[in-house]
Amino acid sequence: MGFFAREAHRLVWQENQHKVWLQAWGANGLRVRANLAGQILDLPQALLDPDASAEAEIEIGDSTASIRSGVLQATVTRDGRISFINTETGETLLAERERAMYYTPPSRDFKRPHGRLYQIEAWFEAQPGERFYGLGQHQHGQLNQEGCVIELQQRNTEISIPFMVSTRKYGFLWNNPSIGRVELGRTATRWVANGAQQLDYYVTCGSSYAEILEHYADATGHAPTFPDWASGFWQCKLRYETQDDLLKVAREYKARGLPLSVIVSDFFNWAHMGDWKFHPEAWPNPAAMVSELEEMGVKLMVSIWPTVSPISENYATMTEHGLLINNEAGVDAQHVFVDHDINGPAYMAYYDATNPEAREFIWETIKRSYYAQGVRLWWLDNDEPDINPWMPENLRFYLGNGEEVANIYPLLHQMGFYEHMRDEGETEILTLSRSAWAGSQRYGALMWSGDIASTFEALQAQVRCGLNMAMSGIPWWTTDIGGFHDGDIRTPTFRELMVRWFQYGVFSPVCRLHGYRLPADEPVPASGAENEVWSFGNEVYAILRDLLDLRERLRPYIHAQMERASASGLPVMRPLLVDFPDDPACETIDDEFMFGPEILVAPVLHEGARSRKVYLPPSTRWTDAHTGESYDGGRWIDASTPLDTIPVYLRAGSGLESVFRR
Repeated sequence: MGFFAREAHRLVWQENQHKVWLQAWGANGLRVRANLAGQILDLPQALLDPDASAEAEIEIGDSTASIRSGVLQATVTRDGRISFINTETGETLLAERERAMYYTPPSRDFKRPHGRLYQIEAWFEAQPGERFYGLGQHQHGQLNQEGCVIELQQRNTEISIPFMVSTRKYGFLWNNPSIGRVELGRTATRWVANGAQQLDYYVTCGSSYAEILEHYADATGHAPTFPDWASGFWQCKLRYETQDDLLKVAREYKARGLPLSVIVSDFFNWAHMGDWKFHPEAWPNPAAMVSELEEMGVKLMVSIWPTVSPISENYATMTEHGLLINNEAGVDAQHVFVDHDINGPAYMAYYDATNPEAREFIWETIKRSYYAQGVRLWWLDNDEPDINPWMPENLRFYLGNGEEVANIYPLLHQMGFYEHMRDEGETEILTLSRSAWAGSQRYGALMWSGDIASTFEALQAQVRCGLNMAMSGIPWWTTDIGGFHDGDIRTPTFRELMVRWFQYGVFSPVCRLHGYRLPADEPVPASGAENEVWSFGNEVYAILRDLLDLRERLRPYIHAQMERASASGLPVMRPLLVDFPDDPACETIDDEFMFGPEILVAPVLHEGARSRKVYLPPSTRWTDAHTGESYDGGRWIDASTPLDTIPVYLRAGSGLESVFRR
C-alpha cells in the first residue's frame, strides 16, 4: 500500500519508487503524471500551462484521497487506483482497472527498462455500451472505435492524435508522443507507450460534447482566425511542372468565370530536395507569377518537403551542424524516393523539426527564397515523417530516440512555420499538412487525409476520418477531392466518383481538388493527366460549376462557423451526436454529418446510387435544401439522389434557403 501527500497544488500518491501526481488543469480538467524518477520530468507533451488562478480542492483521508477541478473529481485508493467522477451527476466516468490479485497486471505498469525508457501501460475498466470518437485519422472506416486497436504512430493517411471523446461525456488525452497503441477492448482499455520515461494523461468532462471539446481546446490551444480566402476553392494536382503551366490554369479559371482562391505548386518545384527554392529554369520569375495571381484574387501555395537530398546545396551545412535526423545504426538516410540529377533511387535524410536550430535554418532558407518572392502559403507535405522503412527505434532526434518522441514531429514542424510567420508580422497563417499531433490546431494547421485511393470505398472512409478528426479537436481538415491515386479521368466510374466527392468537398471545411490522374505518360515526378473542373467531360463540368457557385454562396456561413470554432473549439464539420446528444440513434450514424448547427449533409457514397436513406434528428423540423419540402425530425426518409444532387437539409429557422437556390 502507498501513502498520500500534498505537494503545493498537487495530490501525490507514492509506493516505493512509483510516484503519481494529480493536478487540476483548466476547467473540469485533471492531469495525471507518474514515473519512477521521484520527481516530475519536463518532457515533450501537448498541454499548455493552465490558468494559475484555478484552485483545486484536495482532501486526504486514511483510505482514499481526492482532488477536484470544477465538477471533475479524481479519487485515489491506498493501492493507487484512480477513478474519475462527475460530481454533478455522481457518475463514475472512467476508472483505472482494479488489481484483483498479485498476478493481475497493475493499472499503471513500467516494463522492460532500456536505458532511460520504459514500456509504460495504463489499464482502464471497460464500460458496457461505451463508444469512443476521435484519436485522429484512421482509414479503418469506423466512426465509433470501440473494439479497435489503434496504432499511435504517424503514417501517410494515418494521423495519430491520442485524444478521444467518450459517450460517457469525458475526454481523454494520452499526453505522450511515444510510439505505441491503444486497445479499446470489451474487457479493458489499454494505452501503451513503447518507450517513455513518464506516464502522462489528461481527463476532462462536461455536460455536452461541445463543452468537452471546448475544454480540450482551452488545454491544448485554439485554432487561430480562419483566413478569409481559405473558404474558397483550391485548385491542385500532381503537378504543374512550370510557371507557365500553373498560370495558364489560373487564367483559364478566370476566363471561364469560375471562382478560385488558391492554386498550388506541388513538389519538385525545386532543383533538389532540401534546396527549398524554385528551380530557376521551370520557374524563372516567381515574384511576377505571385503578383499576377494576386491581381486575379488567387493565392499561391508552395509545397515544402522536410527531406534533404545528399546533392542539395544545404546538405553539408545541415549535416555539420546536426540539423538532420540521425540513425542509431546505419547510414543517416530515412527516405527513398527520386530527385533531379540522380539516376535510380535517391536516399534522403529528414531535417530534425524537434531541433530549434533546424527549424530556424529551414525558415531562414525559405525566407530568402519563396518568402522573398511573395509566397505566404506552405504545403507541409510528407511531414509524418514518412520514414522508409518505418523503424522509429532506429531514429535519433534532437529530443531523443524515435520511440520516445517521433509522434510530435509534425506539431513542431508546424510550430516552426507558424511562429516564424507570426514574427514576420503575418496575421493570416495557414499551413496544409499531411500529419498532426495533439495541439496542432493552435498553429494554424489544416490537415488533409493523405494519399488515398480514387475509389468509392475510400470516399466512404474519408467521411468517418473527417468526423473523428473533428472529435480529436481539429477544426481544419480536408481531403483530395476525387482521391489521390489511380483515378482515370476517361472512365465513367471515376467521373461519377468525382461528382460525389466534389459534393462532399463543398461541405468540408476546405474545398480542395487534388490528385495524380491517369492516363500518365511518364512516372512521378512528371505530371499526371489534367485535374481541373473541366477535365472530366461536359456533364461533370456543368455539375461542378454549379457546386463551385454553391460553395461561394456558403462562404459567409462557413466563416461564421469558423469563428465559433476558433473561439470555442467546436468544429464546423461534426457527427450528429454533437448537436443531438440525447438521441441514441445519432451515436451510430456515421454517413451523415452536421455542417455547423443549421445544415445536415448526407453524402452519396456508393457508385450508381440514385437514392439513399437519411435520418433526420428529433426536436426540430427539417427542410430539403433543394426542393423546399419540410419534414418532422426523429425519422428516416428516402432521399432521391440523381447525379447532380447531394441530400442536404436545413434546420427550421436557419434562414439559409436562399443560399441553395440556383
